[in-house]
Amino acid sequence: MKRFSNNALSFSRTLAQQRRCYTQPSSGVHSPHASAVQSSKALTSPYYNQSTSMPAQTRQALGLRGYHPPAVETLDHQQTRALQFLRAKTTALDKYIFLAQLRNSNLRLFYKLVNDQFEEVAPIIYTPTVGEACVEYSNIYPFLAPPGSPDGLYVTINDLPNLKEIIRSYCAKAGLDAPEITVISDGSRILGLGDLGVNGIGIPIGKLQLYVGAAGIDPRKTLPIILDFGTNNEKYLDDPLYLGLKQNRPNDEKFYASMDQVMSSIYEAFPDILVQFEDFQSDHAFGLLEKYQNKVLCFNDDIQGTGSVILSGFMNAIKLAEKKSGVLPQDHRFVFFGAGSSAIGVGKQLQAYFMNHYGLSEDQSKKMIYYVDSKGLITQDRGDKLAQHKVYFARNDNNEDQFKSLAQVLDYVKPTALIGLSAQGQAFTPDHLKQMATLNQHPIVFPLSNPMTNAECTFEQAMINTDERVIFASGTAFPSFVSKKTGQSVTAGQGNNMYIFPGLGLGCLCSKATRVSDGMIYAAAQGLANTLSPAELEQGHIYPALTRIREVSAKVAAAVTVQAVKEKLATEPRVLQLLGQPNPESAALEYVHEQMWDVNQDDHFITAAASS
Repeated sequence: MKRFSNNALSFSRTLAQQRRCYTQPSSGVHSPHASAVQSSKALTSPYYNQSTSMPAQTRQALGLRGYHPPAVETLDHQQTRALQFLRAKTTALDKYIFLAQLRNSNLRLFYKLVNDQFEEVAPIIYTPTVGEACVEYSNIYPFLAPPGSPDGLYVTINDLPNLKEIIRSYCAKAGLDAPEITVISDGSRILGLGDLGVNGIGIPIGKLQLYVGAAGIDPRKTLPIILDFGTNNEKYLDDPLYLGLKQNRPNDEKFYASMDQVMSSIYEAFPDILVQFEDFQSDHAFGLLEKYQNKVLCFNDDIQGTGSVILSGFMNAIKLAEKKSGVLPQDHRFVFFGAGSSAIGVGKQLQAYFMNHYGLSEDQSKKMIYYVDSKGLITQDRGDKLAQHKVYFARNDNNEDQFKSLAQVLDYVKPTALIGLSAQGQAFTPDHLKQMATLNQHPIVFPLSNPMTNAECTFEQAMINTDERVIFASGTAFPSFVSKKTGQSVTAGQGNNMYIFPGLGLGCLCSKATRVSDGMIYAAAQGLANTLSPAELEQGHIYPALTRIREVSAKVAAAVTVQAVKEKLATEPRVLQLLGQPNPESAALEYVHEQMWDVNQDDHFITAAASS
């Protein structure tokens, strides 16, 4: 390998000469001559099908004259038509179905829409619409893709002995050479909707669409997997149209043994793949993370991704509260309404931040954090048996007093911040919000539950009941609020995981990390917090605009890449030199941009016959 020079520009040039294969077409795509196989690929492959934008000479070369109307359109013309059709749909679910059909027939046009219309399309392909799509998935599945078009890998508990063969067969038929990232769920805790069984496939599919659209992961390198281990949801067990296994879920012993088979088969087939665990019920989410995080390249988005994105928002919210109200960082008190895997993950990230950034001890930082579940404030002497993941944050300083309602907890704790991860819509009542506004000049309120129907309050409710003084972020998109004081439109901050996991995953792939460390998760949060523009800082935003999502993801990926190098977890030779650069962050960002798949890059979509 060439020796790198001492400046980022030379480093970038060297990388350009040695670009990794990751953004190039898979090795099986190019063949030395035109063939019927290539013609079929151009017509039936969602990736290579260009439809009406296929040039006349390509149609001629592939023997496809007469297969399309004579007009040859640009990708922008195709996008105009698709947008008109999309916007003519009257329901969010109809829009979801149309976009799924488009993704499974003309993938390039689909991602052109995602890239150019991200703010409009993201809420359709992911939250909040994906929640409704998952609930209805057995009903809409037959209408989402052409027959035989793989849209996700369905693995039942009965398939495990043959899983390696199933994975290889699926990847071959789906045109996947060597998947680099997979999102896996068992459907047991989908968003705030509970056990949806096999219908939860919509989550892995949706997450991977965001990896592509937000972070430039090559879609041919992605693998969505739903593990159908049964369901305990009686609604689906009794539904004749439910498409999953109609049996109850296994006990813990069989669950973990089955997951061992799944993980072994995946890593035997693809040793370097990144696994993202998604929407497992809380105990299993923590159990899987504890079991695998130090053995293989994996992370849990509900625990670590949520923790990271909310930590990033709090990094900026804490600065804003100090600037506006004079509240010192160490004087904050956080009340979490909800104590599942996501909530505990956020709390642990917050605790680590106060320890690392402000020098607080473990006990000092832990005492800043309070949890409320369905039985009230979580304390060690409440009298009930606590789930294992709740024990660490259980209070022992309550003097045997118990606080059953959220109002009682707010009065007792007098928090500066109220965070909702309960999946209970409207749990933050006007009285709760007014109570927060009485306690704080600028209260921090984060209703983070998804989908929108499960959000603890709306942006409008938070603004009205705090006299427009709230520092706000939600887990789902809310409409802007027109200030009654100034007449100006105020945008709601959105603490959505899409700000973190695409960049985190891209950073892992770029660095070829051997595992995902806590330091890399923290670096992702810090990287996100640093992406606010001067204008966004001036306007009091705590998250960047979604219109800049690809640049935001690139900066998060660069921060993760640098941290992986620092911790000696990176194995990609071209990034191991980063720390020797005068500005490793800048060099890493240039490198990351080099790796990002681009829907506008024509040579990613040319079949061998067309280019010969």
